[in-house]
Amino acid sequence: MDKIGPNEATALLSRQVTGGRYFFLNLAPGKSPGLAWVMGGREHCNPDYALARRHFPFHGLECVVAGRGRVKLDGREHELGAGSAFAYAPDTDCELRADPSDPMVKYFVALAGRAVGARLSRCGVTPGTVRRLAVPAEITGVLEDLVREGQHAGPLTGSICSALGELLLLKIEATTTQASPTVEPARAAFLRCKALIDAHAERLGTLEEIARLAAVEGSSVCRWFRRYQGTSPYQYLLRRKMTIAAEHLIEHGGLIKEVAARVGFDDPYHFSRAFKAVHGVAPRALLNYRRVG
Repeated sequence: MDKIGPNEATALLSRQVTGGRYFFLNLAPGKSPGLAWVMGGREHCNPDYALARRHFPFHGLECVVAGRGRVKLDGREHELGAGSAFAYAPDTDCELRADPSDPMVKYFVALAGRAVGARLSRCGVTPGTVRRLAVPAEITGVLEDLVREGQHAGPLTGSICSALGELLLLKIEATTTQASPTVEPARAAFLRCKALIDAHAERLGTLEEIARLAAVEGSSVCRWFRRYQGTSPYQYLLRRKMTIAAEHLIEHGGLIKEVAARVGFDDPYHFSRAFKAVHGVAPRALLNYRRVG
């Protein structure tokens, strides 16, 4: 297991991940009276991911968006899955493992300052506890924005990330409230299905797959999406696939047939028609908007 100690700067990040994306805002925040955003990122855990530490320089907040695992916080063990959020203090005894058959994909942020513990408690994730978020897709969107903006090196990066960080905490506060037992069962089931699509859109292809993974009837999934999303589950899945495809084309370019296969389309012509129906332009047009710098 990775052993993280206060004098091991390189051990701030685990080596047992694939395709990690990170940002660093202020690794020496001092004794801030409020709340300082230090660093964060997105990690795809390897099947053998296992971490044990007795100390971390900062408070941490982690959100699992896909896969499964287990975390032990000060001796109390919890199961983790998509939509799980947990927090820890610098002195929290933390052990974290991925399920080898379905490794976790997770975001994390590190925070400092005398107000951090109280702020995390107020949003429903007291250090040393695990919470289930009612609308993890919304949280994922904010976390993705935070990672992307944190990687920019502009004069306003710190301010932008602070604003996004506060939005993240407010969203978590709202969703932990929604996750109470009084939430309408149908809406809770809809949110579970929506989270599955958000996390696994690339490999999902049919309503039957969504229903099977969510352990519900396909007709119920259709009814819930019409009621709460105003669209069909297939249209929501298709838009999510085309968003992933557009992001890949802008970020990495590549052959259209490769991007089509990435989001589950065997026929690149079918993919191109679907892409244009969603975005209004052919996928090749986005190659002119490749991100530079």
